[in-house]
Amino acid sequence: MKITDKKMIESHQYIYLFSILLITLFFISFRIGRYSVDGRTLIKVFLSKILPINKTWNDTIETVVFQVRLPRILGAILVGASLSAAGAVYQGMFKNPLVSTDILGVSAGAGFGAALAIFLSFNNVGIQIFAFIFGIIAVALVYIISSKIKEDPLIALVIIGILIGSIFSSLTSLIKYLADTEDRLPAITFWLMGSLSSIKLKDIKSILVPIVVGILPLYFLRWKLNILSLNENEAKTLGLDTERIRIIVIICSTLMTAAAISVSGVIGWIGLVIPHLGRLLVGPDYRILLPTTILLGGSYLLLIDNIARGLTTVEIPLGILTSLIGAPFFIFLLLNRERG
Repeated sequence: MKITDKKMIESHQYIYLFSILLITLFFISFRIGRYSVDGRTLIKVFLSKILPINKTWNDTIETVVFQVRLPRILGAILVGASLSAAGAVYQGMFKNPLVSTDILGVSAGAGFGAALAIFLSFNNVGIQIFAFIFGIIAVALVYIISSKIKEDPLIALVIIGILIGSIFSSLTSLIKYLADTEDRLPAITFWLMGSLSSIKLKDIKSILVPIVVGILPLYFLRWKLNILSLNENEAKTLGLDTERIRIIVIICSTLMTAAAISVSGVIGWIGLVIPHLGRLLVGPDYRILLPTTILLGGSYLLLIDNIARGLTTVEIPLGILTSLIGAPFFIFLLLNRERG
């Protein structure tokens, strides 16, 4: 057996392993919380939706499972998978291991949109819509302005992305400065730290379409991402339309990231750390790396959310935990990368 074939088999084994990990975390997460639900009852509650089973539990358990924990668990998986996948493809496209999902200003734009909606006293739906729209607007501005620069297109995207992100971050600070300190300012601050505490099933339905629309093209084009990560001239020599693929990557990643942030707030480090962990485990081949990153990202944020709501009596914002865990873990990955 060839060495490349052996590595491919081992990589697929990782995908099976991470799939089992995600499924295991999915069911364990239902048991975490102030209201305990044992495993046998949980299975019965799920099966009761498709099979005629005698109801031996009260309505409270059913409400907790389907209205409280299921949306939160699905939200953590979708958000984590989206941010991780977007980070992975951006790192390949920009050929830079320090790139994450906010490189083109989508997080800053979405943060401003949410802050503006909260400042104007909009409800949760309005906040999500504003966050999603302004996240897309930020990236659209970056692409339009950078397209006017004829030099290196990747460098132009990065520089304009930093500038546009800085502008939207400044506008968010202005909104916070003008906001009511008793009500609006705490709400804006808490949203920007990231949380899934208020997510509902209708929110999952609203983000599912843009996330699926974003992730499927990247999945089917993942072999081309390997070529995109090469030198620009080498990629064109191999017959790849780099500009077209780059536009697809930006559109898909923006859709996923903006949709994820609109319901979770700004959660950092996932799009930076998880792709590196995936490369450490399965290598840089996007045919295996992308599905691995999706599974790892969903599992990671689900685990973080379980810690956030189960560690103390007061829920910890997700952005704080991902920073506290992500930064040291990233240092660990860099040290291990140097060793081998």
